[in-house]
Amino acid sequence: MQTMSLNMRAAILSVVLLVLFLGAWEISITRQILGEALTEYEILMGLGQQRSAIPPPSDVMIKAWEQLRDPFYDAGPNDKGIGIQLAYSISRVLSGFGLAVLVAIPLGFLIGMSPVAYKALNPFIQVLRPISPLAWMPLALFIIQDANSSAIFVIFICSVWPMLLNTAFGVAGVRADWVNVARTHELGNLRTAFTVILPAAAPTILTGMRISIGIAWLVIVAAEMLVGGTGIGYYVWNEWNNLDLTSVIFSILMIGVVGMLLDAIFASLQRAVTYAE
Repeated sequence: MQTMSLNMRAAILSVVLLVLFLGAWEISITRQILGEALTEYEILMGLGQQRSAIPPPSDVMIKAWEQLRDPFYDAGPNDKGIGIQLAYSISRVLSGFGLAVLVAIPLGFLIGMSPVAYKALNPFIQVLRPISPLAWMPLALFIIQDANSSAIFVIFICSVWPMLLNTAFGVAGVRADWVNVARTHELGNLRTAFTVILPAAAPTILTGMRISIGIAWLVIVAAEMLVGGTGIGYYVWNEWNNLDLTSVIFSILMIGVVGMLLDAIFASLQRAVTYAE
């Protein structure tokens, strides 16, 4: 009951803060528009039509209704629905993220279980990890010569490090007593890894995956701005070039919503594998 009451109070506070923010935004934009009195020279020169301002939230809501009413329309290369653009971005993120899982988790197990492997690979990890993922984009475009595959590679390179380090940390932190019990029962290395080490390290591994998916979603927007074509990043950049700030703000909100949903999915998976000692 106390938890429900706390959640309810938090939800009410969130709604109140949102209403206050949107109200202040709407009022400030309205006052700005009313306060912009044009001089006679500006009217004759037509400067009034050239001005652009941040749209009020009411315009953004109207744009959201228009876009979400038919999110999968396709009217040509530069006019696709928000659903199609998000689908392209999510597919790239999941492709790069999946490749990172295939590399990071086995390698993380090796590093976590072998001090020799850790000392041998740690210098390479420490050199490559701080490099911005977008710094790899020119090299990827030159070698791969495909914009979509290059974007997937950038997602891979930014996703692999949090998973790799968290997997190694989780595996290395498994209690020695549990591993000794497995050896007492004469379990092989592979079976010990799957039946003892993996379940024990799963919460830490999922934490790394949760961090990675968040970073991947951040990077894909910037990557798609560079490579163009399709995706939510390209959509933002294209609408900015069209000076449609209402669509830009709407797309930013959609990026945030999708990012929140991806994080919520991995948070649920993390809770599902968390155990109490």
